[in-house]
Amino acid sequence: MKFGVIVFPGSNCDLDAYHLVRDVLKRDVEYIGYDRRKLGNFDVVILPGGFTYGDYLRSGALAARTPVIEALAGFANSGGLVLGICNGFQVLTEAGLLPGALCRNDSLQFRCRQGYVRVETNTLAFTGKAKNGDVLKMPVAHGDGSYYAPPELLRDLDDNGQVVFRYVDRDGRISEAANPNGSTANIAGIANRRGNVVGLMPHPERAGERALGSVDGLVLFRSLIGHLQDREVAGNG
Repeated sequence: MKFGVIVFPGSNCDLDAYHLVRDVLKRDVEYIGYDRRKLGNFDVVILPGGFTYGDYLRSGALAARTPVIEALAGFANSGGLVLGICNGFQVLTEAGLLPGALCRNDSLQFRCRQGYVRVETNTLAFTGKAKNGDVLKMPVAHGDGSYYAPPELLRDLDDNGQVVFRYVDRDGRISEAANPNGSTANIAGIANRRGNVVGLMPHPERAGERALGSVDGLVLFRSLIGHLQDREVAGNG
């Protein structure tokens, strides 16, 4: 079982993700350079948060055109598990690996605060250890985090179970006040149709130790580990 963390110029949460996987979860993890054209033998690839290429042009737009993204697309198309966090989510939408777009916060201000998201589907490798309706406390830190999709795409996302997380208050209620960026339908994270690529704006890697104020982010990573363990057992059975 091996995790990879892609590092772009301007990534600044790569160490956070690496630390959580290696030091908290005690799993094998390796950095992946943005200029690599082949990924190698990974089970999960993480695109971390940050400000790739200074967010010039659009957030994630330049990173989406680096050599490693072509390799990542092949990895995803073959069923590999991909998790994009914050700027990583932006990169995935810019690369066409996730639908929709991330736009400027409705406040036109950078938002950095603790928040809550509700698990909308627990049928994915990323949420198998959660229950539908579970409320997770995780921080947000972004200026371009407002998810947008046209009405027909929003219907498809709902119909296909691709909305993974929604912003809510601590009691699990959807509200405007709970939405830090004006995201359409309070969407905080989505999956591709196949369910093996997920992006979210909140930071689960910053919610993995009690000293940070929450361990709720661990559910994503423990779900991935459990999924991979189950797959390994099934493959050996």
